[in-house]
Amino acid sequence: MRQHGNTLYVTTQGSFVGKEDEAVVVRVEGELKGRVPVHTLDGVVCFGQATCSPALMALCCEHNVTVSFLTEHGRFLGRVEGATPGNVLVRREQYRRADDEVASARIASAIVAGKVANCRTVLLRARRDHPNGPGRDSLTAAAERLKGRLRELVTGTPLDVVRGVEGDCARTYFEVFDELITSQKESFAFHGRTRRPPLDPINSLLSFLYVLLEHDVRGALHASSLDPAVGFLHRDRPGRPGLALDLMEELRPVVADRLALSLVNLRQVGADGFEKAESGAIVMDDETRKAVITAYQHRKQETITHPFLEERITMGLVPHVQARLMARYLRGDLDGYPPFLWR
Repeated sequence: MRQHGNTLYVTTQGSFVGKEDEAVVVRVEGELKGRVPVHTLDGVVCFGQATCSPALMALCCEHNVTVSFLTEHGRFLGRVEGATPGNVLVRREQYRRADDEVASARIASAIVAGKVANCRTVLLRARRDHPNGPGRDSLTAAAERLKGRLRELVTGTPLDVVRGVEGDCARTYFEVFDELITSQKESFAFHGRTRRPPLDPINSLLSFLYVLLEHDVRGALHASSLDPAVGFLHRDRPGRPGLALDLMEELRPVVADRLALSLVNLRQVGADGFEKAESGAIVMDDETRKAVITAYQHRKQETITHPFLEERITMGLVPHVQARLMARYLRGDLDGYPPFLWR
């Protein structure tokens, strides 16, 4: 089983990321802030005004460590990575399936089933943890609706129907998302999903976690010989990582949504850590962003039993396992793509 490497997040503005022997070093105004052996890393993510030396980028390419560049507030800009790994035949099969609506629908149906099941589990766990909470009836009704829509995701369901089920289930889930927030209700009230830009602290938190998750999923797909841009549920669009967004669907509720709720409900982040940008977006300040990244890294180290492999792995390896299962399905080693189902 692949070992779970770390991701180095560089958030301090004005940082310089360079190479010393076989290590990645970070300096701010000439002062050494960190030194990490390159062989322990899966990726380096630079936010905002962070500079990387050519030698550092070459070292990372040699060791299959992806260097990603984001704006200060998390919008993806680009990435530097080594030679495309793996088997071109897998990518050719991916393209063929993506051009076939029936084949795409079969894969998309499995992905959406995983997403809906995981959303339902999030709601049921919240109901279990707060059996006398005021939102119990709403959570129960939403969970039952999701259960009913799951039955529609069977082999042969047309792609448009699959997308319709996904959209309806997402609305059902987010309609009761505010019931999952049990602390700091006034500051983190959820009135609906807003993305570009996020217009309140909870949406800002969700969007940032989705960026971190997307980075990990892209890297996992690339390592598994798959093209992150060509999806089955999300169709081709310039600049959109369709397959990365596909695989994120089943992981968002488990990895990102639950972490956002934990950070708010346990008061690990507060309303004073968010500010309004000139664009109208609500963004995190530097300290809050660092706290969220640290919590995300800790979540990735948690150990679970993978429901399909029945092996103990870290949560951070789940994107890699799912990407490899997708590649195995496309190669013909599996009869269907098994989505990640959280237990």
